[in-house]
Amino acid sequence: MQCRLCGAEDLRSVVDLGATPPCESFLMPGQLDLPETTYPLHLRVCADCLLLQIPALITPAETFTEYAYHSSYSDSWVQHARTFVDDATRRAGLGADSFVVEVASNDGYLLQHVVADQVRCLGIEPSVNVSAEARKVGVPTLTEFLSEEVAATVRAEHGPADLVVANNVYAHIPDLIGFTRALRDLVADDGWVSIEVHHALHLMEHAQFDTIYHEHFQYYTVLTAQRALATGGLRLVDVEELSTHGGSIRLWARPEELGAPVAPAVAEVIAREAGVGLDTVEGHLGLADRVARIRRDLVAFLVECARDGVRVAGYGAPGKGNTLLNFCGIRPDLLPYLVDRNPYKHGRFTPGTRIPIHHPDVIDTLRPEVIVVLPWNLKTEIDAQLAHTAEWGARLVYPLPQLTVEKAGTIGVER
Repeated sequence: MQCRLCGAEDLRSVVDLGATPPCESFLMPGQLDLPETTYPLHLRVCADCLLLQIPALITPAETFTEYAYHSSYSDSWVQHARTFVDDATRRAGLGADSFVVEVASNDGYLLQHVVADQVRCLGIEPSVNVSAEARKVGVPTLTEFLSEEVAATVRAEHGPADLVVANNVYAHIPDLIGFTRALRDLVADDGWVSIEVHHALHLMEHAQFDTIYHEHFQYYTVLTAQRALATGGLRLVDVEELSTHGGSIRLWARPEELGAPVAPAVAEVIAREAGVGLDTVEGHLGLADRVARIRRDLVAFLVECARDGVRVAGYGAPGKGNTLLNFCGIRPDLLPYLVDRNPYKHGRFTPGTRIPIHHPDVIDTLRPEVIVVLPWNLKTEIDAQLAHTAEWGARLVYPLPQLTVEKAGTIGVER
């Protein structure tokens, strides 16, 4: 294995999560008696450039040609996108003559706001099913994976983009350097590139190991993101820290030759990363022990519930939840079913652990006493969605960053 950013061969182990199926490969009933392919899930850090990464054992085409995740099923994420469009419009000076491109535009959750503002735009989305949903809501969408060739074609047909958005995709690219060059090819010489990605500072500080899965090939600090962007001729000029996905960063980049000034926030966040040791190999080690503790606590709690006859359910079936379930060895004997708002997942089963997924109405019918929340990053939104379960005294369990159990409809840790 070589570092996909700098090519070095000295990669050090950070945490080994065993072998699991791809986290979005939900099973149909007819697949339950068939074997599943699993792949090692082993996070390492490059001793030379410090990029956190896993081996590229699957291809994006295996995951994203038909994708289970629809951004619009999260109300808070749609609102996050609306706020971003407003802020980006001011920063980039977007107007009637502007052109916006979003890479991995999913179901149009973000570009629908650009369309509403009457700004010309294009989504580039590889998943056939979700790109079709985007077109239904009036978002022009090209069903392709971004490459340097696709970028050149888009630029030739539509002109350079004043703003290129790449939210929650920069970690999903095994060809990191080629993808970065494609972003540069899309953007105008005086344009902006905006990238949102989970911040490795939070992964390391809060043991967010469930954000590690085969579709995420690398995990960025601001320092390593700055180095990655430079390979494509992009200069990191600003960074914002966000609460999304348990702690993300929004990277603002511009073409290097523009010579744009760099905001103080870039150096400030890099200095904070260095303060917890993420500017060294040693600062990335020790995660495995904290991850093991999280597994022990969650499994012990669910075993206690099973022994006492407590009714248990899971809320949400995100990809990150499948990393958690597989690493912890949690199956239907401890977690009989999950519910999820995405109809694509209804009637399917989680990969590896084979837990059935139902419509959220099942919660109201079966009235579980304990509800394990897997998309913990949406805590505020989900607390509100499950507040009504206080009617029967339900407790909400959040496994990360440490096991917490709360009474539904309240704020604060009970256990």
